[in-house]
Amino acid sequence: MKKYILNKSGHFGEYGGRYVPELLIPVMEELEQAFYKLKKDPKFTQELKALYKNYSGRPTPLYFCENLTKKLGGAKIYLKNEGLNHTGAHKINHCLGQALIAKHLKKKRVIAETGAGQHGLATATVCAKLGLDCTIYMGAKDYERQKPNVFFMERLGAKVVPVQTGGKILRDAINAALRDLIAHPTDTYYLLGTACGPHPYPAMNVYFQSIVGKEVRTQLKSQESRKPDYLVACVGGGSNAMGLFHEFLDDKEVNLVAVEAGGKGIKETDRACQHAARFQTGSKGVVEGFKSIFLQTKDGQIKETHSISAGLDYSGVSPQLAYLKDLNRIQTSYAKDNEVLEAHTLLAKEEGIFAALESCHAMAETIKLAKKLPKNKIIVFNCSGRGDKDLFILAKKYNFSL
Repeated sequence: MKKYILNKSGHFGEYGGRYVPELLIPVMEELEQAFYKLKKDPKFTQELKALYKNYSGRPTPLYFCENLTKKLGGAKIYLKNEGLNHTGAHKINHCLGQALIAKHLKKKRVIAETGAGQHGLATATVCAKLGLDCTIYMGAKDYERQKPNVFFMERLGAKVVPVQTGGKILRDAINAALRDLIAHPTDTYYLLGTACGPHPYPAMNVYFQSIVGKEVRTQLKSQESRKPDYLVACVGGGSNAMGLFHEFLDDKEVNLVAVEAGGKGIKETDRACQHAARFQTGSKGVVEGFKSIFLQTKDGQIKETHSISAGLDYSGVSPQLAYLKDLNRIQTSYAKDNEVLEAHTLLAKEEGIFAALESCHAMAETIKLAKKLPKNKIIVFNCSGRGDKDLFILAKKYNFSL
């Protein structure tokens, strides 16, 4: 199953594929050929490993949450601290990989979309290091609520473009980036930020993110001499979840739990949702170049979504995760906004860790699991990012004046 998730066809059961304008077919084919060639190139892989170690700071710690474990009284809780990466999230894993591919293809300009700003920040960072011109598209709503990341992206030399169309969130930023790529297909590289989009992006980003699960296997074997019983990760597009899960897909005894944004609840109208829980109420469709599960109306239009976090309000999900859900290889859940805030507070007060609101969706599910599992079980949850970027959202929620 691990190999199939990275297959060259770009199809995962009935999901995935490449549904793009004819003008972009050569662009995607060029990228596909470069990726599958370079991932076998020792020089490329050594350069990437060196950047992971000496620039990003890998391996990130696998931290035993001793205080939280004792408080909840159940399973042992381990936290994979991707927030300690350079730029503060897992996103730099695939940004470094893709930026090296862009250099190999002799592209001078990189574009990207971002929601929470972590992917945009990581893209701007690696572009600064590698000498690439950088433009970041960001929904106007996210632009306002993630100002710290906007500030740092601009300091790094990136042009940040607030997208005013649609719901002014992540999906609208993706659409804007795709329009840019169509207008500039020869000199521009689109550094897509999750395990979605047309082939080869889903396979490529899972490959670069799989370092997370590989480290967890080694680290937990060193600390506990065994595999985890549960792996828990939040799911927007799916990059951090697939990064954690991929290494363990063939270990059937390891439970994989994907946690979506439950927002204000999963009730919805035909035009809008108060959540972004695709697996709960979504349906199959083809959007933004790939087939997967989307929140959409009866006539196929994408619904407005909501999440307290800026990175989980995407209306679609990784085609690999959709495939794994059909096979019952992953379990799916969701966390509501109030549960996320409670998890954020508990993790901060018990362990002194400020996690991103995205990651606190996984933390909320971990709390539920730990309470009902026996003490001999082990849960690893992916703390995909640190929480300083959420300062303005949290200050508003807690009536704190900045």
